[in-house]
Amino acid sequence: MADNDDQQPNATDHQTILVAHMMTPGVVQIPGDVSVTEAASLLERERMPCLLVKDTESRFGLMTPTDIVKKVVAQGLEPDDIEVRTIMTRSVQFIEYDRAMDEASALMMSSGTPILIVTKQNQPVGVLTAKDLILSPKRCVTNISATISIIEGEGVGYEHQVAISQLSHAGASVKSHALLLPGAKVILSFCLSEMMSPLTIRGTVLNNARVESLSGTIDSLVTAPRGVEIQFVDLSPADQSRIKAWVLAKLPKTFDPS
Repeated sequence: MADNDDQQPNATDHQTILVAHMMTPGVVQIPGDVSVTEAASLLERERMPCLLVKDTESRFGLMTPTDIVKKVVAQGLEPDDIEVRTIMTRSVQFIEYDRAMDEASALMMSSGTPILIVTKQNQPVGVLTAKDLILSPKRCVTNISATISIIEGEGVGYEHQVAISQLSHAGASVKSHALLLPGAKVILSFCLSEMMSPLTIRGTVLNNARVESLSGTIDSLVTAPRGVEIQFVDLSPADQSRIKAWVLAKLPKTFDPS
């Protein structure tokens, strides 16, 4: 797809980070009747975070390594016999390439999805993940003690001690000795300073596993990294503003996100 000169991102303010700056270029699109085995091979070969599944003219979905782990491998199903339309995640959220990253953050939080398909003139041109968003330049390196609890059904599980190593209003990177599986719903509690009231934020553990082999065990497909990425969800405007202000105050004075 050729780009026209007059369609370049409208970055008049050098402080504005656009979706186009942070996305992974390219989208791999497949029909809904492709087998999970073929799709997994395509994911690995193309090194993409997801595949865009076009099941019909108006019905789209996403297939990720997590879908394969949870809906095929964990269920003991045969991937050759499963079509991607049966395990794809719906619905798909789209965003234009020249929108600000803050808008992408708001869309992820409101929809609860960690992946956006980036479009240009309504055509898919890239993929933006929650990890791209929370690793964007407006992120503060820190060392904050925190507790994290896994949400189990209607209740909250055992609390684990973690350390927040990087923080933004969209999410955090934490160092944890506990096994936190991709897709797990968690509650992260921490204080930004002794003078502030504690923050209690819901989040989702991002996918850090890669599907190396559909014949492998769950333990071989999902491993616990030393650093775990947490995407914040349902963050209130007040808490979002508190974190933004704290991060901006902690960033080096020479910081330039352009």
